[in-house]
Amino acid sequence: MNAEPADQIRLLDVQALDVRLSQLAHKRKSLPEHAEVDSLTKDLTQTRDLLVAAQTQSSDAAREQTKAEQDVEQVRQRAARDQARLDSGAGISARDLANLQSEVVSLAKRQGDLEDVVLEVMERVEGAQERVTELTDRVASLEAKLTDATARRDAATGEIDAETTGIDKDRAVIVSTMPTALIALYEKIRVKQGGVGAARLSQRRCEGCRLELDLAEVNEIKAAARDQVVRHESCGRILVRMADSGI
Repeated sequence: MNAEPADQIRLLDVQALDVRLSQLAHKRKSLPEHAEVDSLTKDLTQTRDLLVAAQTQSSDAAREQTKAEQDVEQVRQRAARDQARLDSGAGISARDLANLQSEVVSLAKRQGDLEDVVLEVMERVEGAQERVTELTDRVASLEAKLTDATARRDAATGEIDAETTGIDKDRAVIVSTMPTALIALYEKIRVKQGGVGAARLSQRRCEGCRLELDLAEVNEIKAAARDQVVRHESCGRILVRMADSGI
């Protein structure tokens, strides 16, 4: 393949832009904010799940407390009615009196037991509500941290994307003025050789793979026309000859 020496030299400009684009892509992908956002998102999801569970537990305990208090109230009212009948003594036989007295004693014990249940449930309600408050605060804190991390990530990626867009435009301008075949060859080699398709030839050294050319290859390049596109036998990259290449 033949191409004007100036076009071959401009390949190095394209290559430099491609290297920068590759660096920017790597930088964007490896931003620490990505890992931070992922970690915070995971923590927030887990904490929200815990909060929902705690809220459910708190609601269940509150309903249990209401039911226990209603049971106590029912026993209290029944005991009050029995006590009122005992106090009035009207129309109560000796047998009924004995039964009422026994029931009042039994209801008193039942009321005491139920009041103990209410106290136990109240403690659980208080603990559940404290857990809800704790998790609510934790969710709010994680949300604030996630918002901050997301903003920092977006700002960082925005800067990288802006630079990438600018470089893409500069690259397109250069490539549009170069031979299509030369660019196609460069792109093919670049993909195969890890992002570097053209390299400067400097004092018998390929700046792409950093290896020195052997004497036979140097002589071949010396004999080649200036518009001939030469490649390094070892790495296959396009070798761009410059005025100070020494060849």
